[in-house]
Amino acid sequence: MTLYEVLLTRRSIRQFKAQPVSRNILEKLVNAARLAPSAANIQPLEFVVVDEEEVRGKIFSCLRWAAYIAPQGNPRPGHEPMAYIIILANTGIKEKGYEYDAGAAIENMILAAWDQGIGSCWLLSVERDKIQAVLEIPKTHRIDSVLALGYPDEEPAVEVMEDSVKYWKDSTGRLHVPKRKLEDIIHFNKF
Repeated sequence: MTLYEVLLTRRSIRQFKAQPVSRNILEKLVNAARLAPSAANIQPLEFVVVDEEEVRGKIFSCLRWAAYIAPQGNPRPGHEPMAYIIILANTGIKEKGYEYDAGAAIENMILAAWDQGIGSCWLLSVERDKIQAVLEIPKTHRIDSVLALGYPDEEPAVEVMEDSVKYWKDSTGRLHVPKRKLEDIIHFNKF
């Protein structure tokens, strides 16, 4: 797959196969994040990788999935993510504005994962205090978000956005995700 094909075919995945993601791949994803752009090259981000079953279960209980279609958007029992990467900002390095670095790092991980056949879902609606306690994250580090990972067990479809951004599931359980048309968002040389 070319990089452009990776970009065009990547979708958020919320149903995963019960197939482990190797630590080698997880390390590659964090390495891709490490090399993402960082404002002023400050590099405030750190990462906690979770791949052990017991810890995964504790993290899973702290996550909120697909608000538009909850609870149908939640991973079904046996289809939960097989790994998580918790994205942290070391506030001793940078207190504010790290979100831009996080966005770039997370997108690098999402695309590197999809290139390896690994699906992902970037989660912002998370119980940060509980995750902080479970993972023994020091108070000097702020949880930005969580990236859920695993081999996909669904194939979401892209739809042309008509009147709503809300995604939905059809009668077969397939997720449909509306996206704005290119001609509705692109402007050359003036608005």
